[in-house]
Amino acid sequence: MAANALAVMTPEGGLSRYLSEIRKFPMLTKDQEFMFAKAWQEHEDSESAHKLVTSHLRLVAKIAMGYRGYGLPIGEVISEGNVGLMQAVKKFDPDRGFRLATYAMWWIRASIQEYILRSWSLVKMGTTAAQKKLFFNLRKAKSEISALQEGDLRPDQVEFIATKLGVQNDEVISMNRRLSGGDSSLNSPMRADSESEWQDWLVDDKTPSQETVVADNQETDLRRTLLEAAMTELTDREKHILTERRLKDDPTTLEELASQYGVSRERVRQIEVRAFEKLQKSMRAAAEARNLIDA
Repeated sequence: MAANALAVMTPEGGLSRYLSEIRKFPMLTKDQEFMFAKAWQEHEDSESAHKLVTSHLRLVAKIAMGYRGYGLPIGEVISEGNVGLMQAVKKFDPDRGFRLATYAMWWIRASIQEYILRSWSLVKMGTTAAQKKLFFNLRKAKSEISALQEGDLRPDQVEFIATKLGVQNDEVISMNRRLSGGDSSLNSPMRADSESEWQDWLVDDKTPSQETVVADNQETDLRRTLLEAAMTELTDREKHILTERRLKDDPTTLEELASQYGVSRERVRQIEVRAFEKLQKSMRAAAEARNLIDA
């Protein structure tokens, strides 16, 4: 893809103007998208790549708006998302059956999140997957228990969030203090000559934004597709037991399955564990092959 594919499409000239400009680019039908993607994949046709990119700039803007609460210029966040979009277009394989928007969403979010992490200087705190998850989900977790007050969390609130997000209690305490008043206070002015505060740009955590709903739906669809593909690698018995034990709202008991197959409860449990491990391995391999792991 030409290096200057997005040279004239950055928010530097003003966010409102940029948003107005990108709305002029038409959305592509599934057939058009496939045609342009194949032209880029097989012939490196830069014009086709450009059409793929520009038709998805609105998706980048929507996703970027969900990260306004981190005290960074929204224009820079969008620009980073555009970088992720271009990477997605470069690697997109239309023959796999996914729409580009579903695939690109992962690249866009990853690029934006890496930019935010770099900007927030989290080196001292580490950047493990669990800590990144905590960084990007702490405020939402706090809103669920109405713990949006300033200052330290109560021990029971810390315990709830740590359990929910799979991190240690002290990591929750440290991250909460950092986000509440570390690199930048949410009550501080955005600029010296401005009355607007950083908190004015916070996203409403209680009401899902349109981009969040779209992204969640796309992620759910992708995971369902990966799950269905991975299930084909299981034997009929493994598939049935795993479905009955892990994929039903009201799981079937070990006793019931043991009676059905004429084996012991322990044998059913072993089959369930083995099937689940095979499923995880297959889904992880498929995701890595598509570069779709959300860091």
